[in-house]
Amino acid sequence: MQIGIFTRTFPRPTLSEILETVVAHGLSSVQFGFDDIGLAEMPDQLDPAICDTIRQEFAAQGVHMAALSGTWNMIHPDLAERQAGVRRLGVLAANCARLGTNVITLCTGTRNASSMWRPHPDNQSADAWHDLTATMAQALPLAEAHNVILGVEPEVSNVIDSAERARRLLDEMKSPNLKIVMDGANLFHHGELPRMSEILDRAFELLGDDIIIAHAKDLVRDGEAGNVAAGTGLLDYERYLQLLDATGRDLPILLHSLSEQQAK
Repeated sequence: MQIGIFTRTFPRPTLSEILETVVAHGLSSVQFGFDDIGLAEMPDQLDPAICDTIRQEFAAQGVHMAALSGTWNMIHPDLAERQAGVRRLGVLAANCARLGTNVITLCTGTRNASSMWRPHPDNQSADAWHDLTATMAQALPLAEAHNVILGVEPEVSNVIDSAERARRLLDEMKSPNLKIVMDGANLFHHGELPRMSEILDRAFELLGDDIIIAHAKDLVRDGEAGNVAAGTGLLDYERYLQLLDATGRDLPILLHSLSEQQAK
């Protein structure tokens, strides 16, 4: 496994300083977001020269950009918000090769208009599923045109709130450019912690062949609780890592939801 970290863990005035700090912690793989360098996470446009400079900085420090953050609410109640996200995704996808990555991470979204990370009862509705697949049907041709992988992350607050629904999405979209971001801390609805081993095993049974990267954080309770540093909560990390290892692939596993002080 390639152990890495989110660049946002180390706020610094320049990208060079961020990457120097990554390397100083013994890490060489990151998930990068444009908001880490003062831009919008999903810009309306990108200067190719900025992307070239970013790639040069990564190369100079010997850091691999395992993934680029491209989160927007894919089932936002407002169609205009969904469409704006698709347009901005196209900007990111068109510049991935310049940046030196081919993975963009997504948030499948929620009907909660105020926060992408909060649940809504309508997330389970047929209309929400229709909007997700309609948005994805626009996003995937952009990814395919630029040889980019879109990584969706099952998480309990979103429309893709389980391994089963993630499997359904993969099967319906039928695209080699759609893969999974696995985060073991995001899989447990209220009351499900006693079934942790069963739920983890089932998630890897359904999705293991389609995991492109993994996230590493922890949870202090079930539900919307996967937001503390890896190893400081309740997730069975021994089992989680065994399951990742059993995929047989050298997956990047990226730390987040931790402070700079915890990174060591």
